[in-house]
Amino acid sequence: MSNNEKSGSLDIFRVAAAVLVIMIHTSPLENISADADFFLTRILARVAVPFFFTVTGMFTNFGRPRKTLIKLSGMYLLVTALYIPFGIISGYFKGFTFWKAVRMLLFDGYFYHLWYFPACILGIIIVHFLKKTTAKKALIIAALLYLLGLLGDGYYGLAAGVPPLKAFYGALFNVFSYTRNGLFFAPIFLLLGSNIGRLEFNGKNAAAGGIVSFALMTAEAFILRQFKLPRHDSMYIFLVPSAFFLIAFLKTLKARQRPVLRKLSMWVYIIHPAVIIALRGASKIISNDFFEKRALLLFVLTTLCSVGFALFAAYAALTFGKLRGALCSPRARTWAEIDAEALRSNAEYLQSLCPENSRLMAVVKANAYGHGAVLTARELNKVGIRAFCTATAAEGAELRRHGVKGEILVLGYTHPPQFPLLKFFGLSQTVVDHDYAKTLNGYGKFHVHIGVDTGMRRLGIRSENYSEIKRIFEMKNLKVDGMFTHLSSDETTAPSDRAFTEKQAEKFFGTADKLAADGHFPKLHLLASCGLLNYPHLGGDYVRAGIALYGGVEREGLTPVLSLKTRVTSVRNVYGGEPVGYGLDCAANGNMRVAALAVGYADGLPRALSDGVGAVLINGKRAPMIGKICMDQTIVDVTEIDVKQGDIAVIIGNSGRERITVFDIARQAGTIPNDILSGLGSRVVRVIK
Repeated sequence: MSNNEKSGSLDIFRVAAAVLVIMIHTSPLENISADADFFLTRILARVAVPFFFTVTGMFTNFGRPRKTLIKLSGMYLLVTALYIPFGIISGYFKGFTFWKAVRMLLFDGYFYHLWYFPACILGIIIVHFLKKTTAKKALIIAALLYLLGLLGDGYYGLAAGVPPLKAFYGALFNVFSYTRNGLFFAPIFLLLGSNIGRLEFNGKNAAAGGIVSFALMTAEAFILRQFKLPRHDSMYIFLVPSAFFLIAFLKTLKARQRPVLRKLSMWVYIIHPAVIIALRGASKIISNDFFEKRALLLFVLTTLCSVGFALFAAYAALTFGKLRGALCSPRARTWAEIDAEALRSNAEYLQSLCPENSRLMAVVKANAYGHGAVLTARELNKVGIRAFCTATAAEGAELRRHGVKGEILVLGYTHPPQFPLLKFFGLSQTVVDHDYAKTLNGYGKFHVHIGVDTGMRRLGIRSENYSEIKRIFEMKNLKVDGMFTHLSSDETTAPSDRAFTEKQAEKFFGTADKLAADGHFPKLHLLASCGLLNYPHLGGDYVRAGIALYGGVEREGLTPVLSLKTRVTSVRNVYGGEPVGYGLDCAANGNMRVAALAVGYADGLPRALSDGVGAVLINGKRAPMIGKICMDQTIVDVTEIDVKQGDIAVIIGNSGRERITVFDIARQAGTIPNDILSGLGSRVVRVIK
């Protein structure tokens, strides 16, 4: 059975579970039979919330729960805001204290049904750490937490009879209202969900286990009620196996996934208390106790109104989702695939070449040479790289806004009005000359690296002007973390280039030696990609790896990270002598088939590849570019290729046994790979492969 079929039954039961929650909050049978209502709302309906927790556990990555926690927190805050007007009307905020706010947000929830959200958030955090132990230990700890919760809930009468336990739970209830929360209740069900997803079940056995467990839970609930033991009646011993076997049984049923039912159940759960309040308020026009005597009617109307609103909300959400998906579809036109494994492999290889005690400083300027700065920096963070450099403060700020960790050095000039970016986002700034250092010092405290000009003649203080370099260390507002230079002739090891490079290194380390003699020891870096590959012996504390990190240097051990692809937008016949594209420079030699591609020079495709210079790969075969490359379109010859509209054309990368590299394109265009990659347009979507 496919995963699609296995989870479809869960989607269906979500709606039933949401209706069970409405039963809890309306007690539909209380006017008919107290025992029947107790069975319906305090036993049968109690499986609903454990079901939700268990299903959440099935689909949560507890190793990396950050996305799930952010999503739940955002939803919790949004729904809390939705119910604030009800709190204002009811006077909930009278006597509101800081501790009451903390208690509400972390445990109880702002409205009585919203406790689920903080419970789920706290429970996921607990299970995340439990997962770091063995499976057996995690289950034992979660079970012990649940047992502690039982004594504060269904079995509270037992705890209340033991003074120390009564005092213990009394202290707990000063922190939260119920033990049915994220500390005691949620972890066991989340943990069961994380394990149950990997198990296979026999339908008959699961059903039998569920029936027996539920029968025992029913007996347990009535016994506890008879002896008046519960403080609250949401936690039972046999609730755990009942929830387990329920999920197990549902997993054995065939049903296709129904995302709309997930949205529907969520909105029913969220909105039904507002519906109850609205109905009770409206009923006062007829009689103050109208629904007190007609609880079943309240349940029916609440369910119908909640489902109706939920259907509208779910439909609107799915429609919006489709629109957003259409707008954000990464492979709809032209896109770049970023091979995360190749990026990691390149980083590991370059680190292995680094001198002892040197670390990579990943260069992610110019959108990481066209690869997507945020995408690549996040991947590099995962493999332990904690130093980056950008060309501008805005580039550094963009990384920080997306959670990139570590030092970020701005290699270029930052205009004073942008100095707040350096401070707010914790960026290090390059000192481009002595006057600039004085300007920075006058604006407040900054972390800086000093640029030293040893021969590039671009930025930095000339190495012979040591007194200017030394004075920067004496400026009270500047914390000098590093010093660097840029090697201008390190791309080859030709004698003249080698001599100049070695001279640059001599000047740089001579300056560093003078600083050391004066008691200053900044981190040093002079090697970039080619410097590391050709002159690794020069050393340094950092190596600024740029184009090599992305496989843009032809060297064994490095793998190209980026593939560039586009779509065939049209296929048509062209007859002999007919012109193709702009102008009359290109005409068909005979009858041929041509395809238009959704890529042009505005996307970064060099116009120099026009008129048969370049080619793309379609279905494993080469299709020459004919005519002039346009801003948004390119025409290729597909006479010998079976092509249809919507097919993928590979500009850089592999198709079948054929391959086109960025080096091929750079040679055809008369430029370097850096130029091709960093020139990729902003509308080229970057996606992790």
